[in-house]
Amino acid sequence: MPFQNNDTQAHPFIKWVGGKSQLLEEVHKALPADMDTRRHLTYVEPFVGGGAVLFWILRQYPHIEHAIINDINPELICTYRAIKTDVELLITELQTIQTEYLSLGADSRKEYFLEKRALFNAKDNSGNTTSALFIFLNRTCFNGLFRVNAKGQFNVPHGRYANPRICDAENLRAVSRLLQKVDIHCGDFAETGCYAGCNTLYYLDPPYRPITSTSSFTSYYRYGFNDADQIRLRDFCDEISKVGSMFIASNSDPKSMHPEENFFDTIYSRYTIKRVSATRMINSKPDRRGCISEIMISNVANI
Repeated sequence: MPFQNNDTQAHPFIKWVGGKSQLLEEVHKALPADMDTRRHLTYVEPFVGGGAVLFWILRQYPHIEHAIINDINPELICTYRAIKTDVELLITELQTIQTEYLSLGADSRKEYFLEKRALFNAKDNSGNTTSALFIFLNRTCFNGLFRVNAKGQFNVPHGRYANPRICDAENLRAVSRLLQKVDIHCGDFAETGCYAGCNTLYYLDPPYRPITSTSSFTSYYRYGFNDADQIRLRDFCDEISKVGSMFIASNSDPKSMHPEENFFDTIYSRYTIKRVSATRMINSKPDRRGCISEIMISNVANI
């Protein structure tokens, strides 16, 4: 099937650092050659994040009957579940927040943002309220980051956007329709190993390994994701490969900054590694943003 990326269909409902929208064509190239005809395929994303690959896969291959998503971030997973089970209530809450926020001046918007951030961090809201706050904070915070401190509290400052789209009702409904055939879990990535089998495809997009001392973006979860976790993920890939599962994994390319750095080349030496170009906008200094190299690792022959 030719590569398609139709943005009028379901697409990520949040901004997400490291989102894969720009790399969908590379993901497409890495998929098994028989994706169009393979039936009864189970698709698993243990680190779903913003869901760019998930939504594209389910649009591109509607014959996939069963998908599983997982993430360690409880607020993110709460939001996926709210969209799946009661999207209209979530839309109503977001529309109210959007109307209130956009009616305010710049200083009042910041105060409103801080009030909602404190309410979100109180963690005593209903599921839909938590999800509405999660989306609001994501759409109005600095750079669309999700970052928490050691206490697990969201601490990103206000972003000062002129006219942020807080409630995209049409897209939320489209996402809800796709999620009806998706099982949604919250936990460690290794817990998805129970779905491994000879007709299962995993897409693994973990928190990236930092390529510089100041580029760690893994604090979307209070405990982070260190080199021991990266090795544990490699072991997970070994285990699912043994039972016939296919996998594609993304990560940073430390060699792009340090040519002698062989961390991933060493631990994934038995698999295929491909270097691809991506644009990353996370740096607060515009002159330090731009194209960087990332890696795709797979046990699928055609990567």
